[in-house]
Amino acid sequence: MKLLVMVLNEEENLNDILEGFLDIGIRGATVINSTGMGRILSRHVPLFGGLSYLFEGERTSNVLAFSIIEDDSKVKNAIEVIKEVQGDMCKPGTGIAFTLEVDEVIGLAGKLCDEDNSE
Repeated sequence: MKLLVMVLNEEENLNDILEGFLDIGIRGATVINSTGMGRILSRHVPLFGGLSYLFEGERTSNVLAFSIIEDDSKVKNAIEVIKEVQGDMCKPGTGIAFTLEVDEVIGLAGKLCDEDNSE
């Protein structure tokens, strides 16, 4: 079981990615509006304020989406969906996606909760 985390700077691609997740059987994700460290520092720390020109034209926010994925094969498919929609995420300012191993989950509807209630 994995936790897929994606920070997406191009918010206009979010719906296409989430629709792609549905197509491969991923039924849930949480999406949160977020702001990057560079943007915050350029506004609130005097030393970095002079560097605000570096952020001109950049987006003021991005989105953070995460999902618990029980089936490891779906994780690879989800990464492919992200790549297909978002393109090359090695370019600066596009975002990042990564996975983490999940040892235990409570409160996840579906199979996991059904197993816990059978005791």
